[in-house]
Amino acid sequence: MKFHVELTTEAKKKLKKMDKYTAFFIIGWVRKHLEGCSDPRQHGKSLKSNHQGEWRYRVGDYRLLADIQDDAILILILTIGYRRDVYE
Repeated sequence: MKFHVELTTEAKKKLKKMDKYTAFFIIGWVRKHLEGCSDPRQHGKSLKSNHQGEWRYRVGDYRLLADIQDDAILILILTIGYRRDVYE
């Protein structure tokens, strides 16, 4: 069971606004650690409170908020942002 990664339109927009080095760094991390993995929870941390059911992945100073859908074998990246702004 290998997971596939998809980005929401919001996540794609935020990637386009970033400088190219940071965007390539984040995409490279996603390809290396999440795309095709069998257990995406080993790299992340589950969130509580307002974001219950979502998972957080730490990539340098940036955070990826994702929804892991086991039935569809899909990791849906909801948003990408700087660590202090992403949870708002």
